[in-house]
Amino acid sequence: MTRIGKETPSMTTTLLRPSEHQYVRSLLLQRAQPAMTGLIDGLPSTLAPTFAVAFATHQPRYAFFAGLATAIGAGVSMAFSEGLSDTGDLTGRGNPHLRGAITGAGTFLGGVLPTLPFLIPQYHAALAVALATITLELVSLAWIRWRFFGTGFLRSFVSIAIGGAIIAGVSAMLGAVT
Repeated sequence: MTRIGKETPSMTTTLLRPSEHQYVRSLLLQRAQPAMTGLIDGLPSTLAPTFAVAFATHQPRYAFFAGLATAIGAGVSMAFSEGLSDTGDLTGRGNPHLRGAITGAGTFLGGVLPTLPFLIPQYHAALAVALATITLELVSLAWIRWRFFGTGFLRSFVSIAIGGAIIAGVSAMLGAVT
């Protein structure tokens, strides 16, 4: 696979034929970018209610349902938002319905992954597995941004982790207040 980005000038689109360049650009713009938007949005959107409920109730089951409901709601919301944002005719972003479906599915996936550990009935075990899942998801997102979008891995990881940490921290504080 060809990696496009500033970090590897020897592999930039200048080495691709014009038709290959257009194909790669379309793939990134119409498929990969909507998926990344969804994945990046799904994780922090779901962290807040899931962890607030987990810390407030110490009941993983309730945290799971809060996270699942949020992941579904966020996925549907992002699907409609992306699908209705433009027709794709002027921007070249492709079919709005497909782009919306990709973004919505990415949002759901990004949100449901850190929610699944709350199926574990033991509170502390569920939290530990959830934190490990979140870390794995952050590393994966940073790798995807590095691999396909030419963003530095460490920079991507830190950027995504800071957002997630802020949301998780605020959620933990809200959950601890009750």
